[in-house]
Amino acid sequence: MDQLLVTAKLVADRLTARRETVAVAESSAGGLISTALLAIPGASNYFLGAVNLYTPSARAALLDLDPTMRSACLPYALAMARTVRQRLAATWGVGETGVTGPTVNRYGDPIGHCVISVAGPRNHNLILHTHLIDRMANMRAFAHAALQLLAEQIGEEI
Repeated sequence: MDQLLVTAKLVADRLTARRETVAVAESSAGGLISTALLAIPGASNYFLGAVNLYTPSARAALLDLDPTMRSACLPYALAMARTVRQRLAATWGVGETGVTGPTVNRYGDPIGHCVISVAGPRNHNLILHTHLIDRMANMRAFAHAALQLLAEQIGEEI
């Protein structure tokens, strides 16, 4: 968790300095992205909210995403990021989806496969393959990668 908190602090500092906000839609990270961001004092200045879209019914009910849409792919992660950003009127939206294990998903994506999208003034996507079989290690790696991608997209310029 320490590595997550260091990166979350960087994100928090950048968002606060720029008076920007973030909303998160995560799946396989299980809430770790949101937890790390909320652990930083002053989170109410930049964190607007989050959803954990772990099932097709959650996707449909919480963000009105097509429950038949294939998860763990770029279009889905981008839809997550864009929709949560729009629904919460945030500067930035983060979408994370993947396969933590112990088995592959229904599409055959390997354990350790993750797709992350950041939507905002700048958009970027990332596909990550950890090659790890440990579920919790994948969750942490996915959350850390999402926070790093967000930090990169926010940038240092104020």
